[in-house]
Amino acid sequence: MSVKNKVLAAAASLTLVGGAGVAALATAGTANAATPSCGSGCVDVYSAQFGNQANPQFVMDSFKQGDVAGTPIILFRVSNADPAEDFTVDQEGAVSEFLAAGLVSSALALHYGCTTAVFGPDACVNEVPGGNGQGNHGTGADYEAFEYMYSPFGVQTGLCVGVGAAAVTGTKVTLQPCGLSGKTIWISTIPSSLEVTGTSPSPSHSFQWNGTLQPLINGSGVNFSQPESLTYPNSSYPTDTPRPELYTSNLLGFSQSTSPGDPDLGSVNSNQLWSYVPGVLP
Repeated sequence: MSVKNKVLAAAASLTLVGGAGVAALATAGTANAATPSCGSGCVDVYSAQFGNQANPQFVMDSFKQGDVAGTPIILFRVSNADPAEDFTVDQEGAVSEFLAAGLVSSALALHYGCTTAVFGPDACVNEVPGGNGQGNHGTGADYEAFEYMYSPFGVQTGLCVGVGAAAVTGTKVTLQPCGLSGKTIWISTIPSSLEVTGTSPSPSHSFQWNGTLQPLINGSGVNFSQPESLTYPNSSYPTDTPRPELYTSNLLGFSQSTSPGDPDLGSVNSNQLWSYVPGVLP
């Protein structure tokens, strides 16, 4: 079943079983991983603060291999023997699809998943998140969104990278039950109609932004002019003790660009820029 169909099936399940169907949608993505057991089903998320595609150095990690809700998410040195670095892309698709599944609010979708079919022709304008702040209007673009499930050795836990309460500045990022709300959904700045690896529009929803640095906006926030974004603590280093924890904070320096979905990434702090490496880490 395609990712789009999985999210739409979640909407149908909400009608039938009051949301339990969405929570049960624990399905692997198509990107790649840290341990050989996780293999081509996993993904290693790194920060531009410390690494790049050729040498990510430190990647997303479940603290002390914890597999319970509330486990802190940190960065840890790359290792192909550390299952704490194994994450799968659980659900992916356009923000409008997550709205259809009842996982994000209409207010959030207006800004990051604005479609004329839902909001009408006058609601959506060509404005990127955090842009020139035209109040009630949406972006005029339908952005990609993802859930990252902790999957040590490729075994899915049903717990995703998220927040325990609606994201505000300083909210710690932890493992939380997948598929229940926008708290575990992360929105990229790439419109769903574009393929990152090519130059032509594509209707596909595929996790292909490896190597492309992106802010990741949490799907539970309500600040749409300066959205809450995945952040690594400034002036911290992954080997510090106690281990610095990822958190959400206002996305700063994200300015209006020449077209929707083409933000001025050069103005975003490196501790708010993320990408991933496919394949088993060396």
